[in-house]
Amino acid sequence: MTTLAPSQSPPDSAADGRARRELWTVNAGLLPYLEGVALQERVRAARQVGAISDTLLLLEHPPVYTKGRRTSAGDLPMGEQWYRMQGVEVAECDRGGRVTYHGPGQLVGYPIVAVRDVVDYVRTLERALVAALADEGVPAEVREGLTGVWAGERKIGSIGVHVQKGVTTHGFAINIDCDLQPFEWVVPCGIAGVQMTSVARERARGAGGLRCFRRRVAWRLSEELGRRQRLVSLPRLLERVDDGPAPAPASPAARELEAARA
Repeated sequence: MTTLAPSQSPPDSAADGRARRELWTVNAGLLPYLEGVALQERVRAARQVGAISDTLLLLEHPPVYTKGRRTSAGDLPMGEQWYRMQGVEVAECDRGGRVTYHGPGQLVGYPIVAVRDVVDYVRTLERALVAALADEGVPAEVREGLTGVWAGERKIGSIGVHVQKGVTTHGFAINIDCDLQPFEWVVPCGIAGVQMTSVARERARGAGGLRCFRRRVAWRLSEELGRRQRLVSLPRLLERVDDGPAPAPASPAARELEAARA
């Protein structure tokens, strides 16, 4: 679920007090997974030095299985090449947890925020997701000993975070109106026999869709974090990120992305 890195104290912010009380909310659209990782790293570096406020990236990914640090071979029982032949990428990541799936119609949220208590932060994410689902007319809950959000007996949302120098990356994924078949090809989140569901399945009609839920979850998360939400475009965010101090050296994922673009 959660991975820690040295120096867990949140960064000192050079931004003014008003900005520190904001949650910048960015609709990043559909991004390949490695591009999403590279974007998070750029934003995290800027947040660590106080160049920007806490930020929430909301997006979708093309079909991909992401392997957390505790992933075992049995979580991908068909073998990675078989999944790639089905059109699903397989990617490593530095979050905690095991295998999860992302695809179109699933809302992915990457909060890049300063935290002091990681367990409390995960509970904050859970409360925000449960509240947003209730707003959508889907009763949801958390389960003792299990990470994520459940609608009845089925799992509807996953959570996995990573913290480096007091700032988070990765976050949550909520199934809105996505293809659930790929979940059945793996052991999602390492829980054998788990059934996945979506907002569309739980609400046979009348669901607001991904755009509507995106607004709900951003508002609920800003409320739980005690922040005032501010809508920021992706180009404007990157402008602020690039105006800040030089970022830390890129990770292997970011270097792989740059090599692919070259």
